[in-house]
Amino acid sequence: MEIKELYKLYQQHPCITTDSRNCPEGSIFLALKGESFNGNKFALQALEKGCAYAIIDEECRTENVEFATAQPSSAAPTSVENSTLNTLNSKLILVDDCLQTFKDLAREHRRQFEMPMVGITGTNGKTTTKELIRAVLTECYNVMATEGNFNNDVGVPKTLFRLNNDHDIAVVEMGASHPGDIKTLVETAEPTCGLITNVGRAHLQGFGSFEGVCKTKGELYDFLIAHDCPIFVNRDNEYLMKMVKERGGNPDIYYYGQSDNEDILIRGEVISCAPFLKFRWREQDHDANYTSEWMEVQTHLIGAYNLDNMLAAITVGYVNNIPFEQINHALASYVPTNNRSQLTETEKNHLIVDAYNANPTSMKAAIDNFRLMEVSPKMAILGMMGELGDVSQEEHQKIIAQLQQAGFDEVWLVGAEFQKVSSPFRTFANVDEVKEAIAQEQPQGRYILIKGSNSVKLFQLPELL
Repeated sequence: MEIKELYKLYQQHPCITTDSRNCPEGSIFLALKGESFNGNKFALQALEKGCAYAIIDEECRTENVEFATAQPSSAAPTSVENSTLNTLNSKLILVDDCLQTFKDLAREHRRQFEMPMVGITGTNGKTTTKELIRAVLTECYNVMATEGNFNNDVGVPKTLFRLNNDHDIAVVEMGASHPGDIKTLVETAEPTCGLITNVGRAHLQGFGSFEGVCKTKGELYDFLIAHDCPIFVNRDNEYLMKMVKERGGNPDIYYYGQSDNEDILIRGEVISCAPFLKFRWREQDHDANYTSEWMEVQTHLIGAYNLDNMLAAITVGYVNNIPFEQINHALASYVPTNNRSQLTETEKNHLIVDAYNANPTSMKAAIDNFRLMEVSPKMAILGMMGELGDVSQEEHQKIIAQLQQAGFDEVWLVGAEFQKVSSPFRTFANVDEVKEAIAQEQPQGRYILIKGSNSVKLFQLPELL
């Protein structure tokens, strides 16, 4: 069945489920596969639970279906069961690849709407930047944005299917861990503008090298340039500037940054981080001999490194005609709730929680920011960085050296990778060992940085501290 025909079927049954445990009446079940699951095995059960159709890429064995009214297994099938099986079989749609079909259907759905769409990728800061852009644009528009971390080849199609006629603009986050990932996602989402927050040494096991990271993230630029779409670029990031220039073309580029380069549209400066970021920004147009007055914003985000994310959101808002006053209101009002750049005050301690992800670039930035904070005493609980391949030991040793220079009062390092390098600091094999130490020692009155890859599960610690 062609995609356009499948999409007409979707329009009659506008709900796609990929979970056989959640089968709304009249929905379409799509059988995705992973390393530990195969949705094809549950297609018939999904139909029996109420789905109108099931899209599969493997033939299903009807004798394996379990009916709510089935006879004992030793009994012969009844005429009712045979009739039901025939009905279910008529609702099975066989395709070559369910995941590709999911993406193709999502693209077809996206094409029903001519609204602008901001595409975002990057090594660090893409989720925070997405949330800040959403906050700014929501001041004037009805915005559809990626929820949580639905930024992969399953999450992006699910996000696109949330689009409806009530939306004015969309913000879609795209993540990558292997070459070609971003190319696939942009060809599905078809953004009309976009930005790369930065590029760093992350997922090197999948990308193979830092150059592989740049090439894959740059696939967003490739798509935007090929389709004459605007790009938002951090003028101070040498890697992003190189990536834009080497692609050629003549794209519309809106620059933001902290330097005083003449082509920067939105410029910003850190005022303080005590502990929340306070900054000022202004619009500048040297060609028109115009520069606006500085405007100050007090945020609820930890970290000077978040200034670039703020400036990206300002630039996107500016280009989409959000008034300055409303941009400032959105940024000042935004409070993180996703374990990113988040300060939590408990009865015992002040916690700086950034436990969702970690790579050499983000870890360095978090340590540098914590070092500059004028608070005391300081304690760091850091989890190992995953997916670094052959350079893992080298990168973890660099973090040790940085910590020795930082001079924190206490450092706890968690995970096998930190135990493989030379370190003067206390190490733990896993988060359970850390929990035991917290229970015994009861740290109190401290400012504690909690940072690590999600797999280390340091997000379990705040409730204990």
